[in-house]
Parts: sequence; structure tokens; C-alpha cells
Amino acid sequence: MEYKNYGYWFEMAEYDYQTAIAMFNTKRYLYVGFMLHQTIEKAFKGYYVFLKSEIPPFTHSLLKLSQQGTFYDSIPEDLRDVIDILEPLNIEARYPSDKEKLINELDEEFCKRLLKHTEELYKWIIKKLPKKSIDL
Repeated sequence: MEYKNYGYWFEMAEYDYQTAIAMFNTKRYLYVGFMLHQTIEKAFKGYYVFLKSEIPPFTHSLLKLSQQGTFYDSIPEDLRDVIDILEPLNIEARYPSDKEKLINELDEEFCKRLLKHTEELYKWIIKKLPKKSIDL
């Protein structure tokens, strides 16, 4: 695996983002949130590798990744809110203790907004990379 290559992480992030869109289009909203979390997790890991030239931490926490990567403070405030929304969706979607409640929260309108806001954060990260460093 190319864990030290930041392009690897962004290729996987793009794959997960496209999967989130596919889940939205097929109304599998529980997995939209999960895949959007995965998108940002992998983008953060890629950005971490880009900045530090080392393997990213083995964590699913978006907050920890951005803090340990020393880029959390540079994320615009409104995009930090996206992190707060996505953070619990990794675990809750995998191991929903109250699946019915989570499914009701992750409705079409919520997921539509979440897709939009996650895309904004995702694009913010990509703009931090050198031009033409990865093809997405």
C-alpha cells in the first residue's frame, strides 16, 4: 500500500465521495453520512502525508487528524462545523445503537446539505495541494 503517497489517499477519498453520491441517488442515506466521513478522513490523511511526509495516525477521528496534521486552525470556521457533523457518523453508521433514529435523522434533505458542505470542505483541502498533483 502507498500510505506514504498522498495521492493514494486522495484517490481513495474521491472513490468514497463518488460512493456517497451513489448512496444518495439510491436513497441509502445511512451510508451517505458514513461515506462522506470516509471521504474527509482519507482527504485529511492525504493532506497529513503531504504536509508531514509521514504515515498518518491510525485514527478515524477527523478532529485528531486535522490537529495532529497541524492544519485544523487553518480550516475556515464554517467548514469546521462540517467536521463536527461528520465526526460521529463513522461509528454510528457502522454500529448504530438506535438505527431507526439515525435513519430518521439522515433523511434526503439532511444528506443533500451534508453532501454540499462536505464537498466544500473536500475542495478546500484539494486547493491546498500543488496544481495538477493529483487528477480528480
